[in-house]
Amino acid sequence: MAKIGIIGGSGLYELEGLENVEVLDIFDTPFGRPSDHFVKGTLSGVEVVFLSRHGKGHRISPSEINYRANIYELKRLGVEAIISVSACGSLKEEIKPMDFVVPDQFVDRTLKDRETSFFTGGIVAHVAFADPVSPELSSILLESAKEAEASVHAGGTYIVMEGPQFSTKAESNLYRSWGMDIIGMTNVTEAKLAREAEISYATLSAVTDYDCWHPDHDSVTVEMIIDYLHKNVNKAKDILRIAIPKIGALPSFSAADALKFAIITDPSIIPESKKKELEPIIGKYIS
Repeated sequence: MAKIGIIGGSGLYELEGLENVEVLDIFDTPFGRPSDHFVKGTLSGVEVVFLSRHGKGHRISPSEINYRANIYELKRLGVEAIISVSACGSLKEEIKPMDFVVPDQFVDRTLKDRETSFFTGGIVAHVAFADPVSPELSSILLESAKEAEASVHAGGTYIVMEGPQFSTKAESNLYRSWGMDIIGMTNVTEAKLAREAEISYATLSAVTDYDCWHPDHDSVTVEMIIDYLHKNVNKAKDILRIAIPKIGALPSFSAADALKFAIITDPSIIPESKKKELEPIIGKYIS
């Protein structure tokens, strides 16, 4: 059975129902400290590793998340597939608060110097990223959401802004004019790093609001958004409980050989320290 990583976003700080639970306190990686401890357990016989993206209690801003450390440690723990659960805003009337979206594309509008690659400091790799999520995972998420009787939208583009501030109305309307579907602050960075680490990745996006473009935006209160968030989190957990056994039974994953032809650097000139640092990721290609 595959080992599955769950990255929980806003409101999803733990995953109930795990058996044989073990809390792994990872204080450091070659890329620094992850967001929080990792919780390992089994669900329906499938080994799962859970991580709270923002840390328990939501203490880490989207711009301050150590994405490299998070993905690196999931790789080192043997994770083959990652499901990201994320709150998002809707940029289309038909995608309503309390709906779910399983996006198939990202647009990266992050502005700060987020570390989006493991391949620096003497080694270069160019992974394919035209299709940034793994279709086998997205298909299972859609099927599982329907089984959980959630309102779910198949596909769509998730535009990733820097944050932590929300959009201006001008920005929100600009993104709508581009044909974007939902908006959030985190997932594209994770998706890029997961692809480099040869981990299949997909997103389950929980819609909490219409962003600020909607004519009824002024009537939306923070309390309403938090209420939607909590309800969505509970439904997201239902979806995960259905999806995890199906993902665990998959015989293979589409990102498993993403680096096969991606590493460009002559192995003889890659620093030994870099080979050691990236061994969990590149070890099967470069000794």
